[in-house]
Amino acid sequence: MRACIQRVSRARVTVEGEVCGEIGRGFLVLLGVADGDADKDARFLAGKIAGLRVFEDEAGKMNLALADVGGAMLVVSQFTLLGDCRKGRRPSFTAAAPPEEAQRLYRVFCDTVAAQGIEVATGRFREQMEVELLNDGPVTLVVESR
Repeated sequence: MRACIQRVSRARVTVEGEVCGEIGRGFLVLLGVADGDADKDARFLAGKIAGLRVFEDEAGKMNLALADVGGAMLVVSQFTLLGDCRKGRRPSFTAAAPPEEAQRLYRVFCDTVAAQGIEVATGRFREQMEVELLNDGPVTLVVESR
C-alpha cells in the first residue's frame, strides 16, 4: 500500500460537479492499494499517517500530529500511485490490487483512521474525481506499508 500525503489548509473532491468530500486543516491522502496487500497493511498505514508529527508546535517545530491540531483527513483512492514507468512511455498498473479488493482495503484504511477519532472524508471509489487543495508548507510525503 502506498500513500502520498499532503498537509493542507483545505481540500475537497468533486464528482460530476458535486462535492463528495471536503476538509479544512489536515491531510489529503492519495491512497494506492497494491496486489497482495492485506488488512494489516491498511491498519499499519492508517496508524502511521494519523500519527505523523508534521504540524508546527508553538516553537515552530514539526512536532504535532493530526489529532493534536484537530485536523481531518480526506482520503482519495489513487491506483495510479502503483504505476510502473520504468519501461516504455505507458505506465503499467499490474502492481495495483483488483478493484474489489482495493475498495475493501480502502474502507479498512478509512475505518481505522476514523476509529482513532479523526474526521475522515472520502472521494468516490472508481469514479472520475477532481481534487482541489491548498497545500500547507508545502509538506508532501510518500509512505508505504512494505
